[in-house]
Parts: sequence; C-alpha cells; structure tokens
Amino acid sequence: QVQLVESGGGLVQAGGSLRLSCAVSGSIFNINDMGWDRQVLGKQRELVARISTDGRTIYADSVKGRFTISRDNAKNTVYLQMNSLKPEDTSVYNCNVDLPGRRSWGQGTPVTVFS
Repeated sequence: QVQLVESGGGLVQAGGSLRLSCAVSGSIFNINDMGWDRQVLGKQRELVARISTDGRTIYADSVKGRFTISRDNAKNTVYLQMNSLKPEDTSVYNCNVDLPGRRSWGQGTPVTVFS
C-alpha cells in the first residue's frame, strides 16, 4: 500500500508563507511526476504545480513567481513553498504522485489565507 502524508498547511496572513510537504511511503517501485492540486468546494480542481523526475516544473499562472515546487527523491517527498500568499490561495491542497499505471493522492490539507 502507498500512503501520502501531508503536512504544513494551516492558517496564514496574506503576504505570508507556508511550506507544504508530502511524504510518500509504502510499496513504491518508482515515482514519476509529483505535484500539488487544489480545489475549493463547488469549483473544479486546479493544477497548482508539478515536477518531473528530472526537475522540470509547471505552474498555474496564478501562482507563478510565488510558489515553488521541489522534490527530494531520496526521501520520496514533494514540497510546495508558498510565498506572498493571497486570500485567493485559500483552498484544500492535495499532493499526488504518479506511480506505474496509477496516481496516488494525499488526503488533502487546508490552507487558509486571511487579510
């Protein structure tokens, strides 16, 4: 079984920073892309950032220049550094990893940004 354990979410004032972590454990043979999505109730899930095995990244336009995704392959962990947070960033953030033939998801961690 594969488990994704997230940490780092919480409540932060606008302009502040949070660092999300997602550690993957269990029966893992290899991990391909890793990423973070977010979803607000009633809205479509949005890709926030993804990172490939060789370190290439993509970001949603709304977070470019503010968020940075990174990974530590030795620790099977993906991070999302979120700076200059805005109230619009308030959401539930889910990490995910691509394994052979499937994608695994974390349970989601809420991020609330207040003015």
